[in-house]
Amino acid sequence: MQTSQPQHSSTEENEIVLGTGMGPLKFGATQDEVRALMGEPEEIEESEDDDEFEHQAWNYLEEGYSLYFDREDDFRLSCIETDHPGLRIFGQPIHGKSVDEIQELMRQNGLESTEVERMDTGETRLSYEKEMIDLYFDEDQLQFVNFGVFISDDLDVQWPA
Repeated sequence: MQTSQPQHSSTEENEIVLGTGMGPLKFGATQDEVRALMGEPEEIEESEDDDEFEHQAWNYLEEGYSLYFDREDDFRLSCIETDHPGLRIFGQPIHGKSVDEIQELMRQNGLESTEVERMDTGETRLSYEKEMIDLYFDEDQLQFVNFGVFISDDLDVQWPA
């Protein structure tokens, strides 16, 4: 793991790299590494006792990020949820795009969605299970994205190199 601070640029900072992270935030980072990059979270939520996975969520409300650390992964960064308006994937801005536009962008990059589900809350969820990303739409506009580290078929966490 490099110890030098990455250079921030507005295009890279909110670029989702599937299975790896977003901008300078890399899956597998320790809480200390995340704190050095992001500063103190505005709030830290502990998982409920009945949650399947014990975790902490660090919420950076102003920036629009929630960062998840699982206990079984030694509290390393394993999932990011964001509604940041500068969100990008494959170099393309995606916030506010329609389900069809996102599916087409993903298809152009060799990915097929595994599920499109209308949620009870009225949102639509577009899932790419193998790529560990869920995209949430309200009134056919992308609102937020939840994505995580890749998991193998044997359920082993595939930390990025």
